[in-house]
Amino acid sequence: MGTLGKAIYTVGFWIRETGQAIDRLGSRLQGNYYFQEQLSRHRTLMNIFDKAPVVDKDAFVAPSASVIGDVHVGRGSSIWYGCVLRGDVNSISVGSGTNIQDNSLVHVAKSNISGKVLPTIIGDNVTVGHSAVIHGCTVEDEAFVGMGATLLDGVVVEKHSMVAAGALVRQNTRIPCGEVWGGNPAKFLRKLTDEEITFISQSATNYSNLAQVHAAENAKTFDEIEFEKVLRKKFARRDEEYDSMIGVVREVPPELILPDNILPEKSVKSGQ
Repeated sequence: MGTLGKAIYTVGFWIRETGQAIDRLGSRLQGNYYFQEQLSRHRTLMNIFDKAPVVDKDAFVAPSASVIGDVHVGRGSSIWYGCVLRGDVNSISVGSGTNIQDNSLVHVAKSNISGKVLPTIIGDNVTVGHSAVIHGCTVEDEAFVGMGATLLDGVVVEKHSMVAAGALVRQNTRIPCGEVWGGNPAKFLRKLTDEEITFISQSATNYSNLAQVHAAENAKTFDEIEFEKVLRKKFARRDEEYDSMIGVVREVPPELILPDNILPEKSVKSGQ
């Protein structure tokens, strides 16, 4: 940063400090009636050092999730509410059509007892259940990690295999194709059935479709949300006996899809 840049930065700093000082003075004058808004510093996508997340345009990352550093999220994948993917000391790769469900943690390993440098690689159409922990592991295509499971450094979960809910898989364990492992520490339980293998694939598809609904809902503007509230209130369903007592005949509620001509800005954009 040159001399001019430093000068501009300093002026900006003074302006911001002055604004904060005025806000504090106003709050004191309001006494017990003041309201102080705390600004959230949360960022869904965050760089770390020179590493930036790369998220496909068709992937869904929930607003309360944190995707940090050297992380790649593939097409149609979904990172759900409260998840943390932290690629700071190594890389994280999430394939296509994979879902990492709420409050799960994915991290990497720079150093461990074995001395291995381990990224985390999660393949295509993988389902990772709620509150799972995946650390420096490889989860191959169409595998299933149950809710609350923990996978430690060097674990490999092969294609069409399943880690049961709550399992603790120890370092450098390989779970072969078509097997179910569970317990603490995790051990072989049984072979997967054909129906369960089909379920794993269907689970990924279901979550991919559900993610599109959540993405659309999160993308709505304030005006669209308020308009839908009005529609829901207008077409609220009451008990039929109650309606008949007060002589009310209710319309059949339409689908809550905002027409293009309701919001001026939306109609202008569609006409361009």
